[in-house]
Amino acid sequence: MNRITGRSGGDSLIEMSPTDSFNEDLNGYHHQASSSDGSLHPGQSRVDKHQQSKDSVFFRDGLRRIDFVLSYVDDKDGERKQERRKVYEANLVKVGLELETENKSESEDGKTYFVKIHAPWEVLATYADVLKIKVPFKANDIPNNREMPMNWLSTPFRLPDDIMHPEPDYFTAPFNKSKSDFFLIDDKDTFFPPSTRNRIVFYILSRCSYISEECGDKDKKGIKRLLNNGTYTAAFPLHDSRYWTRSKDLNCESERYNLYKHWAGFFSFFKEQPLNLIRKYYGEKIGIYFAWLGFYTEMLLFAAIVGTICFVYGFLTYDDNEWSKEICSEKVGGNIVMCPLCDRKCSFWKLNTTCNSSWQSHLFDNVGTVFFAIFMGIWVTLFLEFWKRRQARLEYEWDLVDFEEEQQQLQLRPEYETKCTNRKLNRITQDMEPYLPITSKCARTCLSGATVLFWISLIIACIIGVIAYRLAVYAAFASIMKDSPTSHLQVVGPYITPQLATSVTASCINFVIIMILNLMYERVAVWITDMEIPKTHLEYENKLTVKMFLFQFVNYYSSCFYVAFFKGKFVGYPGKYAYMFGSWSSLRNEECDPGGCLIELTTQLVIVMTGKQVWGNIQEALVPWLMNWWGSRRARCHPESLYSRWEQDHDLQGFGQLGLFYEYLEMVIQFGFITLFVASFPLAPLLALINNIIEIRVDAWKLTTQFRRPVAAKAHSIGAWAEILGGIAVLSVVTNAFIVAFTSDMIPRLVYMYAYQPEMTMKGYIENSLSVFEISKIPLANSPEEGENPSWYNSSITTCRYRDYRYPPGHEKEYSHTMQFWHILAAKMAFIIIMEHVVFMVKFFVAWMIPDVPSDVRARVKRERYLVQEYLHNYEVEKLKVQLSQASECTCPPMIYPSLPKHEVLSECL
Repeated sequence: MNRITGRSGGDSLIEMSPTDSFNEDLNGYHHQASSSDGSLHPGQSRVDKHQQSKDSVFFRDGLRRIDFVLSYVDDKDGERKQERRKVYEANLVKVGLELETENKSESEDGKTYFVKIHAPWEVLATYADVLKIKVPFKANDIPNNREMPMNWLSTPFRLPDDIMHPEPDYFTAPFNKSKSDFFLIDDKDTFFPPSTRNRIVFYILSRCSYISEECGDKDKKGIKRLLNNGTYTAAFPLHDSRYWTRSKDLNCESERYNLYKHWAGFFSFFKEQPLNLIRKYYGEKIGIYFAWLGFYTEMLLFAAIVGTICFVYGFLTYDDNEWSKEICSEKVGGNIVMCPLCDRKCSFWKLNTTCNSSWQSHLFDNVGTVFFAIFMGIWVTLFLEFWKRRQARLEYEWDLVDFEEEQQQLQLRPEYETKCTNRKLNRITQDMEPYLPITSKCARTCLSGATVLFWISLIIACIIGVIAYRLAVYAAFASIMKDSPTSHLQVVGPYITPQLATSVTASCINFVIIMILNLMYERVAVWITDMEIPKTHLEYENKLTVKMFLFQFVNYYSSCFYVAFFKGKFVGYPGKYAYMFGSWSSLRNEECDPGGCLIELTTQLVIVMTGKQVWGNIQEALVPWLMNWWGSRRARCHPESLYSRWEQDHDLQGFGQLGLFYEYLEMVIQFGFITLFVASFPLAPLLALINNIIEIRVDAWKLTTQFRRPVAAKAHSIGAWAEILGGIAVLSVVTNAFIVAFTSDMIPRLVYMYAYQPEMTMKGYIENSLSVFEISKIPLANSPEEGENPSWYNSSITTCRYRDYRYPPGHEKEYSHTMQFWHILAAKMAFIIIMEHVVFMVKFFVAWMIPDVPSDVRARVKRERYLVQEYLHNYEVEKLKVQLSQASECTCPPMIYPSLPKHEVLSECL
């Protein structure tokens, strides 16, 4: 065997010599490379496609499995591309792959060539050794004691064993070609599953050159670059059957059909996911995503139950809401005249006009809110800690414990090699490798940072524009509804106030802006990341993850942060109002409803969160379906037998390298909604739970029916998303503490009841929480215009009320803050400090109590490492004995060989 070594150790390709690989006649077939023009070789007969099964995933001989398919069409630049294909396919043959080309005359559209690729055993074994793929060598002898109590309760949620794909539990070790008889190999054709086979083939395709060695340009290599320059139109592994029926070929597993029937169907929403089958068919990276999404959905069930109980508590205590009764009372709320909420267009109004919003606010702003905020701070810790344990178990069960990420993810990106023309010596490999000069790297990083800041500033500018809209439109709504809320809105009028109308319309506009900006940010983030020229695929994904999440964080959450922490906090008081752009502007800062700003935060959260989830699911399901329907319209006009397996898959959508990235991003943004602002809307986990139940099945349906089979990839965790989730979890404790303290009216009510009400009731709270201002001292610029005031207003009304704690007119400290204001502020700060410390202490205690790796998994890992060393030692000893016994058959005098000592296992393995 000869090796062709590139500049870096990970880029080497292994060339098979005829004597080293296999006989010329393999499986009764004489191997020949197909020409790139699709012509048949001498002695090769054209097979009638009508006689082939449309589900066939084998070569024409029916024996060699198709591990990968390349497609291309002839175009204007045909000669140059044809030369690339010729050299590329010749190099693929040189490293041991077998090719078979379907001529365009045999394809459904009459213009597409299909190159089918098969990896024989020798190639698979060689590269399994290179990639250190783990394979079984001994049955697991550790008894499984994971029987759960009352296990029968989960029976309705289980799938049949044949679908869950239970396999015998084996101890595994990295494959070693020179010791192939050490491993449990029953059948070489089925020893490596199709997902492993296509991963190995893709590894070869990504590193094979398409330029002749005489040209000396060794950077021209890889299927990705050939796809980018149009040499090939697609490269994909095959699905093993149609999704709606089993394959007619008995040698095909029909795992796609099983996944569609038992996993992708919506009516399976209450069933467990066949994670082992998902992992076997799609690879560990996709399997880990669905395992995380399923676990997240399971944990949401507990949060949804507690949140619903808190909401029901608010509903059941509806009649005990004393402050709402006072607002709605004709004696209290009907006699309180409130100061205008905007300049010139807003009139004086009576407090009882906000009766409905006050009752609505009580559903979310009650004692249960505080409990739920604390509960969610603990829940998010339990979620992250238990996921670490679940992930550790999957790592062991899926042979990812010693997974070397460097080997899979840290290989140089082709774009990095192309754009970095400078070379330097790698001290480890002693090879010359490309590098990016520090000056160029700093310049690109600075430009990237400036671009990120510019786009974040653009988001904030859009949010300020929406705030300005709220301030301007509120005056219009207040003018329209000045006499009665039912004057123009007969059906829903009683439930509509100017504040609510403004909040709903602003939230809808904000949601539209968010969706438009998202389309722009995706392109900007990719462009910025490409400009930085990351060295490895892992570095590329991490940089893109940070940028996209930063953009999405500001885009989705900024409006919620405004309502939660800024609206109604800096409004001033009559005669000295605060303005958005200074005193010269006419946009007066918004005030909160007497019922509080929490109901507006709830409205904002519901519209943005629900709108995003509904739109996302429609987009994910509808767009691929329409594109596939349009792309396969010609095939529907032909007999079914003509539409081959590779042509069916070719007409599907490509999953893309960043396919999972957008799925993670969508779920992490949702995670932020249900944790950062959950104190304002206890039903948020319930909405997220319903969405995720649908999301799992939509993603499964999309993956099994609308997309080509992705190339299997390994991943032992959810990557950088785990760090982002941890950061959101910490931030959520702070935001919820501030929401309860400053957005909710919980603290002012408690201070009033315990410090200012001798009877410890809420009677008189509304009167106490409203300050008095003398109408005659309101400046003309703040006074209502002629005709704006309602009919009940007359000159006998000399004072109006506003929401604040200030001394009344005539007091020596008139219009300055009262002592109660400072008591309430102190109580708010004390609550924030106490809640944060309590929740963080519980979080750290829970994290300390729950080990990241279960004890039985830790024992199995140690046992496996022990057995790998011991069995390998015994294997070498037996091999040496055989060699010595063969050597002793010569006429040399006999020698006595001492017995070899038993291998001692390293202490760290135990």
